[in-house]
Amino acid sequence: MDIRYPLAQRTAQIEPFHVMELTKRAAALEAAGRPVIHLNIGEPDFTAPEPVVAALERAARAGHTQYTTATGLAALREAIACDYGERYGLDIAPSRIVVTAGASAALSLACCALVDPGAAVLMTDPGYPCNRHFVTAFDGVPQPVAVGPETRFQLTRALLESHWHAGTRGVLVASPANPTGTSIPFDELGRIVEAARARGGFAIVDEIYLGLSYDDAPRSALAHGDDLVVTNSFSKYFHMTGWRLGWLVVPEALAPVFEKLAQNLYICASTLAQHAAIACFDSASLSEYESRRNEFRRRRDYIVPALRNAGLPVPVTPDGAFYAWADCSAHSDDSWQFALELLERIHVSVVPGKDFGHHDPSRYLRLSYANSMDRLQEAIARIERYLPGRERPRS
Repeated sequence: MDIRYPLAQRTAQIEPFHVMELTKRAAALEAAGRPVIHLNIGEPDFTAPEPVVAALERAARAGHTQYTTATGLAALREAIACDYGERYGLDIAPSRIVVTAGASAALSLACCALVDPGAAVLMTDPGYPCNRHFVTAFDGVPQPVAVGPETRFQLTRALLESHWHAGTRGVLVASPANPTGTSIPFDELGRIVEAARARGGFAIVDEIYLGLSYDDAPRSALAHGDDLVVTNSFSKYFHMTGWRLGWLVVPEALAPVFEKLAQNLYICASTLAQHAAIACFDSASLSEYESRRNEFRRRRDYIVPALRNAGLPVPVTPDGAFYAWADCSAHSDDSWQFALELLERIHVSVVPGKDFGHHDPSRYLRLSYANSMDRLQEAIARIERYLPGRERPRS
């Protein structure tokens, strides 16, 4: 049918996930019997532990399927607040917590509340692509800041100060970050927040991977002040990606505004998922999560030096999440074509830099180590066998 009405102009500014083309090709290869190893998937290979699944079943059988309040179950908000106290030593009032339909809904709410049409929001390039699209969806202007190994692919106060202009209204950072797995040093994060604050701007901090920190005891940005907006999720550390559950911590004075927006935009997060998530904070569940975090660290400690030895150096060792941002420039001038080559020739699926921004996208690949150790070892073995004898394509 011929569509005669126009689409909203913002739709043209939101790019597709280019890697989905590679994902479809990987699926086709698997359907043809090829043994593809997936190092492209940005979700844990673990699932929710038994206490959480049991809590879901109890809630479903008890008929807990009606709407909750827009900000979420009181018991879940209290459990999250308690976890901030026990894990990070922070006194966070449950009234500041807004339970959302995943971190994506949390960031959408934050942008809806804080981003006016035409307002610019600073963020890193490379960075998680949806962050810039959340800003665009509310007619704001993503303001990418090119970052590299010298700043651990993260924003600094100096970079913020040099890029802030009259149209800038705030900053959105992630620590640890996708695709690099790197964190902002805690003191530097405080300086970034203070610089935004001094300019009358907001600071949104995405902490979805904070629980998956490996080298130092993680510290939440909330320690830097009550005026921050911080997002988190049950997807990564709690291994519940498809459950679509996350949360925001907002300034007390803004809680009614966020509640009003949530009421109108999605009513509430999944009631069953909320009831189940309370069990995430049981001692048995937390013990399992910590065991799994240690397993992710073991994989990190294997794959980063293994990639370097195989000829795909990782310029900055990731200290969180489950990604390695590897430099493939010794083998190709185009990471997209190189990723396709690895998929077709040795059946290893990785993500080219193209999806994560416009600063050196052809130089880097993202590899996820959210896969079993034996699969990671097999992937490295295939890469080691393939690269030495490979003839580099001409540009």
